[in-house]
Amino acid sequence: MKRDAIAIKDGDNVATALRDLAAGETVSVGIGDHVVAVTMAGAVEFAHKLALADLPAGQDILKYGEVIGRATEDIPKGAHVHVHNIESLRGRGDLA
Repeated sequence: MKRDAIAIKDGDNVATALRDLAAGETVSVGIGDHVVAVTMAGAVEFAHKLALADLPAGQDILKYGEVIGRATEDIPKGAHVHVHNIESLRGRGDLA
């Protein structure tokens, strides 16, 4: 089956677009050995991330089975996940 985006681990809550994805489009996301359908809440460019579930502000962002950041605002399923709505948690001296 064709995949439009991929996630590496079952617990990941974001996937990486394998092509430009249009708002309103229903895309196939490969997660491990299975595929799920996600309707895009907005456009996402090739190689950028999309939310696999509604992510409330403060939610950890999981990619490759690792926390890569935290949502700074509510992010709906199928929306673009990038620096405009997440903050990094790595390499910061202000976090304990």
